[in-house]
This record gives sequence, C-alpha cells and structure tokens, in this order.
Amino acid sequence: MANKIDRQSEGVFIIAATPFSSDGALDLDSTDQMVDFYLECGVSGMTILGIMGEAPKLAGEESARFANHVLDRVAGRVPVVVGVSGAGLDNMARLSHSVMDAGAAGVMVAPMPGLGTEAKLRGYFAQVCGALDQDVPVCLQDYPQTTGVQFSVETILNLARDHDQIVMLKHEDWPGLNKLSRVRAETGTADIPRLSILTGNAALFLPQELQRGADGAMTGFAYPEMLVQVVARHKAGDADGAEDLFDAYLPMVRYEQQLGLGLAIRKEILHRRGVLASAKVRAPGPSMTKADHTELTRLMDRLDRKLAALE
Repeated sequence: MANKIDRQSEGVFIIAATPFSSDGALDLDSTDQMVDFYLECGVSGMTILGIMGEAPKLAGEESARFANHVLDRVAGRVPVVVGVSGAGLDNMARLSHSVMDAGAAGVMVAPMPGLGTEAKLRGYFAQVCGALDQDVPVCLQDYPQTTGVQFSVETILNLARDHDQIVMLKHEDWPGLNKLSRVRAETGTADIPRLSILTGNAALFLPQELQRGADGAMTGFAYPEMLVQVVARHKAGDADGAEDLFDAYLPMVRYEQQLGLGLAIRKEILHRRGVLASAKVRAPGPSMTKADHTELTRLMDRLDRKLAALE
C-alpha cells in the first residue's frame, strides 16, 4: 500500500478524469488505460472524484466502484487521494472509510456552499474532522471560483493549527500568489504545522507558484508529462528551464482553462491521445463545436512542432 499523504507530500498529483462510454456508463477499461498512462507519465500521485472527475454526476455506488477500481489498478504504486466533498457528513464519512480501507492515501474536502464567515468554516471543518477517523489525512480544497467560499490566510492557518488531520492544501484561489506565499511562510513554524501545498487552476501559474514555495501541482492538464517535468526541473534548481518548457505548452494550458468548456477539451485531448475510448462528458455538461475541434487540432499540431524544436 502506498504511504498516506502528509505534510511533506510533493510532486504532481494528477486530477483524474472519470471515463464514460458513449452512452454515459462508467468505462472501466478506459479507466485502466488512464491509470497506466498517468503512471507512465511519472506522476507522484492521483486524485479521483474531484470536480474534473464529475463526482456530483455519479451515484454513490458508482463512486465507490470507480474508486475501488482505480485503487486496485494503482496497487499502491503512488498515493491516491479521493474527493469526498458533499453536503452530508454521514455519506462523507462512509465513503472516506471505504476508500481508506481499500488503500487510499487520504481524502480531499471542499467547503459546502454558504460558509461565508471564518466561524462557519472553522465549525464545518471541525465537524468534518470529527466525522472522519483521526488517521484519515485531509487535503483542504480552496477553490472559491467554484465553491463560492473564500478562505482567508488566517482561516487556513487556524485550521492547520487546530486539526492534525489537515495536512495538505489544494490551492487554487485566483489571484492567489501572495496568499500562497503567506501560507508557505506562516506554516512550518513553532505555532503552525507545515502544510503540503499543491496547486490547481489547470497549472496556469505553475512556474510562479513553484517559485512562491508550492510543493507541486494537483490539476488535470491533459499532458501530465509537462507537469512532471516542470516540477522536476524546478526542484533540481533549474527554474528557467522549467519555465521555458512550460512556455511551450502555455497556449494549450490557456485553451484548456476555459470555464465550462475545459472539461470537454481535456477529455477530447485524452481521447485523441489514445487514453480514453470516448470523450463523453455526462449531462449536464459542455460539448465542443466543430470550430472548437478545428482549433484544438491546430493547437495540438503546433505543440508537437514546438516540442520537436525543443528537442
């Protein structure tokens, strides 16, 4: 079994898609191909049943079946974090205990909508940590663009101090570079334990986030090898080389970042790369037009030429 996530976790935890067949059913054969592809790209870990994984569109039985299938396929080779966010703490605890028993490395929890004050946020995460076993590590997801909930740095620091289970921050506030700098500087002190910080936002700001002290990325970009190589180059001290490589992919990173449509683009790229048998997104969800497909073809061709030139 892979080790659990902890305060030193680093690298690239790829946010995995949930593969569906053209009729919308879970595609477990493509799931195996996807897991193998991510591992071949050199990821440090995986995160499943996140927003990119269309978790709210899965029935409870489907979520458990998909999580167990991924965990079986990974077989402890890298840590797997499972998104368990939801309105009901009983369901959250049930899914968390199930996946941890099956070999998960931790769970990711985003705040439920409507938690507009520090007191409400602290109260909610106290309930979350109380509902989970003490040995279930928690990745705190800070994604206000989707949740509508704003975490102040002070709230993050208080949660890290008050709850040993919260060991990782998935940082994807935007703009958020100064926030990241403060969390890095003000944790790992005598008063506040260190947090592992992995960043999202489709890696749009990854070089700067690494320079600000992030430990890596937790996002779903359809070219995971870029994320892995950028993080590795930065860790080796080659910040300029990391950014040069990132720059070659930047038009694709930006194109994937389109709100709403981005999930369909990512799945289409994974389909074209032979990872998914179908680019199906469950309804309600975005779909690409003919013009979108033409643009994507041009961007993928341009990326191939840029990478060939770099080599």
